[in-house]
Amino acid sequence: MKYMILLYGAPAVEPAYGTPEFAKMMADFGAVSAKLVADGVLQTGEGLQGVETATSLRIRGGKVETMDGPFAETKEHLGGYYVIDVPDLDAALRYAELMPPAHWGTVEVRPLMNYNPAGT
Repeated sequence: MKYMILLYGAPAVEPAYGTPEFAKMMADFGAVSAKLVADGVLQTGEGLQGVETATSLRIRGGKVETMDGPFAETKEHLGGYYVIDVPDLDAALRYAELMPPAHWGTVEVRPLMNYNPAGT
């Protein structure tokens, strides 16, 4: 079963760039990524650029509307994700516990839809 681990954090409480805490966070991300690879569960994952780079799109009344920034105004922002392939939710949650943002933000775990039952 594939799960997406979504990493949310509030910039005001995340470790500041250039600090020892930031360096530790990045080292922790490196360790988590290495474990996911070593355990053979990592499918993909990346960090996201800041919300100021986002563009949202919707169609209303047949017209395309675009807006700068994310659609929802929230204190926590989606900062990155991992996609893992593990047997069940319990296994996905064990990996989610390793994510650095669990200490200051929110880590969401959500199963991916499988539109290709053959698995290819």
